[in-house]
Amino acid sequence: MNRWSILTTALVMLVGSSLAEAQLMKRIAVARFEDRSGSGWSNVGEGVSDMLVTALVKTGKFQVMERSDLDKVIAEQQLGESGVLTPETAPKAGKILGVEMIVVGSVSEFGVSEREISGGIANIGGGVTRKVARAAVDLRLVNTTTGEIVAAETEDGTESTLGFGGNYEDINFSDVSTWNTTDVGKACREAVDKCTDLISEKAPSIPWSGKILKVNGDGTVIIKPGSKAGVRTGDEFDVFRAGEEIKDPDTGLSLGSEETKIGSISVTGDMLNGQASKARVVSGTLQTGDIVRQR
Repeated sequence: MNRWSILTTALVMLVGSSLAEAQLMKRIAVARFEDRSGSGWSNVGEGVSDMLVTALVKTGKFQVMERSDLDKVIAEQQLGESGVLTPETAPKAGKILGVEMIVVGSVSEFGVSEREISGGIANIGGGVTRKVARAAVDLRLVNTTTGEIVAAETEDGTESTLGFGGNYEDINFSDVSTWNTTDVGKACREAVDKCTDLISEKAPSIPWSGKILKVNGDGTVIIKPGSKAGVRTGDEFDVFRAGEEIKDPDTGLSLGSEETKIGSISVTGDMLNGQASKARVVSGTLQTGDIVRQR
């Protein structure tokens, strides 16, 4: 084989590997944000976290879990008051949901400061004002396998407008559509877009994984996820089994567990509307709960 053939083969392998990595979508859940802004408006944390969910979906890079599924896990496992997770409780919820990442956070600033620059105008309630809206989000991105916080940042946004004094008291901030186009909505959008960019930047450092859902008697298994997360017929994966969980003796927090490679599988088809896949066991004796990873 000449050097050009070797170079071509290497490039094909590199491109093939990159495409395989690109097609598999990491699964992520966004917890309900805590409102620490002191704005006095209701449901601000819920509204901002919903805005982030929408932004993540629009990137096309992630399989985003339904909020209702996360809320159910939090309630059943008693993982957080009022549906608010912490970085310490997020890994348990993530493992139950089967997501690689969970976003937890809080809204630290959310509001509008106004300065009147003219008096009242006939037939219009309120004077003309200079308004500066500001929003800030404290975000933590948690690797649910290791419990590691892979990103911890405060992202903010501002929007300055010249207009008539507005009233936000009657807005339901849990419904993003009612305030998305306001000045405070635009400020929040800027902060959320920065959060989305941060998550997209850090996500590649978290390994993709799946799980064996069922072992059939005919030498096949059912795994999650399926085509909704980019798994395709013909994909080949290694299978690992987790050992004993190791906990930090000082904090009591899980540090994860050692994994042992026990076999491999080859995907033969899609199932359950893209939520799962069927695969042929290539090697090993597998069982429900075993971990599926990229080669």
